[in-house]
Amino acid sequence: MDYAERLLLFLDITESGSFVGASELRQIDRSVVSKQFSKLEKELGVRLLNRTTRSISLTSAGQEMVTQAVRLRTLLEESRVIAQRFHVDPVGSLRITSTRDFGRQYVQQAVIAFQQRYPAINIELRLDDRMQDLVAEGFDLGFRTGKPKDSSLIARKVARNRLLLVASPDFLERHGEPKTIEDLERLPAAVYSSDGQTIDKIKYYDPLGHEAHARLNVVFRSDEIEVIKNAAAAGNVVAAITAQSVGNEVIEGKLRPILTDVPLVDFGTFYVVYPHKDLPQKTRLFLDLLRELLGDTQPEWERRIPDFEQMYQRKPAVS
Repeated sequence: MDYAERLLLFLDITESGSFVGASELRQIDRSVVSKQFSKLEKELGVRLLNRTTRSISLTSAGQEMVTQAVRLRTLLEESRVIAQRFHVDPVGSLRITSTRDFGRQYVQQAVIAFQQRYPAINIELRLDDRMQDLVAEGFDLGFRTGKPKDSSLIARKVARNRLLLVASPDFLERHGEPKTIEDLERLPAAVYSSDGQTIDKIKYYDPLGHEAHARLNVVFRSDEIEVIKNAAAAGNVVAAITAQSVGNEVIEGKLRPILTDVPLVDFGTFYVVYPHKDLPQKTRLFLDLLRELLGDTQPEWERRIPDFEQMYQRKPAVS
């Protein structure tokens, strides 16, 4: 062992509480631990431990050296993380959690493409609309709508997720196209509802620029967005859905955006959250791939809705 290794061995002794504990942790003979520790004290020229037949305790010098050993261990761990970023072929595993709809549509796509590029990576994808405890449950990444309240996590924006109102052409032919918020509130509506949230109110800006809300006339609710879209396409209801959840229904004419001149308040933003600032290479590569799939400026899902950039936008104030 060199000096640094002996210093880390000393840290193992103090944290395990005994020379036997350190030998079991290192899977080496106790006599080796004792010999290397004696060399460390000789190199430093100070006594680090007070030893009896039953216990050990730190001397003042030993306490200072424990602090230095902890710093050394942290530095070495950080160096390994940095070095891992430069591996040609990332290995290991990734544990990811995501909201269900976003996870099915986009995180799963990224997983498939990622494992095609890096087959040595094992991935677990957990879909749940409830917020998971990333640290306690050992997740590397989490994808959520809205910035998490836990300030100990790192959060980065992934993409915006705006809201739109839709109905089928058949529904609009029978009920007439709504012209005002009041018209919308009278129409039967389907909404998304789960343990985490219910979208039964639509926030918008009134003519004075103040936030207001419309309460939808809910006749059907479900925790599956596909079910909501199917109900609207069947011609029974209008629906409030996120742009991210839209497939080809608008392009194919099954659903039509309505009240597009109403400036809706942004529904939310997708965030990726993770426990540590310095991402391992495998995690960073996965995020890079996901961003490729989503698009840099306009999210991929908005491009499936013709002229969506001009819909539901707040008009600039007149000076």
